[in-house]
Amino acid sequence: MINCQSCGRENLDRSQFCEECGTRLVVSTNSDKSRVPSYVPPVASNPGVRISNITSVGIPPLVDKVAAERSKSFESAEQKKGSHARLTIERGGAADTDFLLSSEETYIGRWDADNGIFPDVDLDAHDTDAKVSRRHARIIYRNNVYMIEDLGSTNGTFVNRGRRLLPGSPQVLTEGDEIIVGKTFLRFHINS
Repeated sequence: MINCQSCGRENLDRSQFCEECGTRLVVSTNSDKSRVPSYVPPVASNPGVRISNITSVGIPPLVDKVAAERSKSFESAEQKKGSHARLTIERGGAADTDFLLSSEETYIGRWDADNGIFPDVDLDAHDTDAKVSRRHARIIYRNNVYMIEDLGSTNGTFVNRGRRLLPGSPQVLTEGDEIIVGKTFLRFHINS
């Protein structure tokens, strides 16, 4: 059996991910040949994406410092090719963290493996007060128009500090709009 380093659950030897929390399980061999599970978080393959200082399961990622610094300094053409827009966190310790939007519908919320909620824009690690709902909002991209829709969140979604969005009533987004979800301030940018 392999014990998950994140939550402690016992998993079958052939398991690659923890059944409880979804953490990747990697088995390494030390000098006495016993099996020791270790956590290896995913590392961003796109150099334009800033690596956050904590993962959604609360374990710091293993990141090459040179690669992390390089990722802050430029945005690759390959990254832009796959995404049509991005959200950038504007305040706090995670300021300048980018989330790329590459599909027609992008969900904003907080990760919850127990209930099968895995949002495209996962703010779990950046929302220390838990003001962002698990399923908070979604951005819709159709016919070259961007819209944001609140999904019945507890603390609301606001665009440009206007009125709270009514759930199920999409509002049009334009370049540079400020989006507030819970207490998290995001800036919407369209890739050109």
